[in-house]
Amino acid sequence: MSVRELVVLGTASQVPTRHRNHNGYVLRWDGQGILFDPGEGTQRQMLRAGVAAHDLHRICVTHFHGDHSLGLAGVIQRINLDQVPHPVTAHYPASGQRFFDRLRYATAYRETVDLTEAPVTADGPLAVTADFTLEARRLSHPVESYGYRLVEPDGRRLLPERLAAHGIKGPDVGRLQREGALGGITLDAVSEVRRGQRFAFVMDTRLCDGVHALAEGADMLVIESTFLDEDVKLAADHGHLTAGQAAAVARDAGVRHLVLTHFSQRYSDPAAFERQARAAGFDGELSIAQDLTRVPVPKR
Repeated sequence: MSVRELVVLGTASQVPTRHRNHNGYVLRWDGQGILFDPGEGTQRQMLRAGVAAHDLHRICVTHFHGDHSLGLAGVIQRINLDQVPHPVTAHYPASGQRFFDRLRYATAYRETVDLTEAPVTADGPLAVTADFTLEARRLSHPVESYGYRLVEPDGRRLLPERLAAHGIKGPDVGRLQREGALGGITLDAVSEVRRGQRFAFVMDTRLCDGVHALAEGADMLVIESTFLDEDVKLAADHGHLTAGQAAAVARDAGVRHLVLTHFSQRYSDPAAFERQARAAGFDGELSIAQDLTRVPVPKR
């Protein structure tokens, strides 16, 4: 059975709390697993969340601040210890190559896995597969940072009333799907476009073009909201977003499910982020991320 969901491993910003681990998020997309921003403690959070090293196919790091990357060393060593049987690809800003190298080889271990380094150098596609295209966009932060976006190819949705009108049923339906036409009836005549799902991941950044490009039309947007709106100047000074800013981006982009995360330790009331997101006019599905929860990607 195909599963598309976000597994939240950690939601703190620079300083973890008793209830929030440093960052870490796993997107389960059918048979693929993408780990985003493994901060400290990611390996243990994976264990608690029921995510195995074997589930990971890609690692995407937005930037090399510690709360987004210090867990890389442990995760990479665990992938090798468990002898993951498939290749794993790591994406990260090319300007941080020295940090990736240090984390990859922080201590001695035996390499058993094909770990491909695929640094990000510019906006655009990073990988194109039969199931999705993975893209990157530059963000605005004191160090080079990229957000990521996964786009599924468009498909076709069969329309039962049109199939019935043409007398197509049973095994002929499958044949029509495979061959594209049957007895002069094309697949287009009995179906409509089903737009592919879109997932966006936006971490440490000010408002910028990249944020809006990543969020556009996303079924799920996972986005930082480090600060509340009353601290908007502090957010801008440190290269971050407020809850209201993040929600306004989602509102304007037509996002279906907004997931706010990466919260400053200065705030103790998660409900405040929800109130400000709603006050900004976002009326879609909204989650205030909590460690070790699973959030389904909305179905189409």
